[in-house]
Amino acid sequence: MTEDPGVDGIGVPVDPVRRRQVVRLSQAVAPLRGDVEAEYEAQFKKGPTGRFKNLIFAADGPKPKIVLRDAVNNDVEIVSNADNCLVFTDPLSPYGMTWGEMIAWWADRQQADPHDRRTAHALYARLAASLDSDPERLLFRTYCARYGAAEGNELPAPIPQVYLHYDPYTRMTPGHTSALARQRMDFLLLTPDRSRIVIEVDGVQHYADATGKASPKLYSEMAAEDRRLRLMGYDIYRFGGHELARTDASTMLHSFFGELLSRHKRPGA
Repeated sequence: MTEDPGVDGIGVPVDPVRRRQVVRLSQAVAPLRGDVEAEYEAQFKKGPTGRFKNLIFAADGPKPKIVLRDAVNNDVEIVSNADNCLVFTDPLSPYGMTWGEMIAWWADRQQADPHDRRTAHALYARLAASLDSDPERLLFRTYCARYGAAEGNELPAPIPQVYLHYDPYTRMTPGHTSALARQRMDFLLLTPDRSRIVIEVDGVQHYADATGKASPKLYSEMAAEDRRLRLMGYDIYRFGGHELARTDASTMLHSFFGELLSRHKRPGA
């Protein structure tokens, strides 16, 4: 009995031998495809565990006073100096937070046109106002220059002065030893591969006391906090303030950010 060759989707006769070969090949490839998808998902889920709740950032005045409003749901509330900082509570995109997404959020907050260049400029100025030093401003300015390139709005947003935790009570206790060392991060990038990248600019206060004398205690606290964050899944990169005062600092930063972003693309991109 001769096997009916059948036809394909556009009416062309199909060779039955070839059809069996295609079926066998598809069956052989299926497990490999599953492995690739699993590997992709494993890469895409890198970064800290836990559910994103909110960002409190870019304070340009006195520090906000934060309280735990609902311990069951882990909801926080700013009860003082809320006008000095920005708070992002929208659902986070699966691909982190891009500059374009932050512009859209800012435009909605300000009732502005997200496509008007003045909206992006106003956001840039507001974020820059929260920076404490010339080295921080140089880093921010150098990174944001990338937004002028094609598809620049798809790059991660540099979120400045992000509050990581709030621990005023232990700090007010004489002789405290258990306070969390870092209340806020200089910059945070939420990248397309779901990494959370912390960028710190270290001034003399990170390693010396008020007299300018080197402080092993301060350095040890900083190192311990870095270890804690890394174990939580954060990536941390540090720059010394002196390093960013060099004449070639902009060139160095441009090269650094190019390599960093190339390592944290969306998997498969």
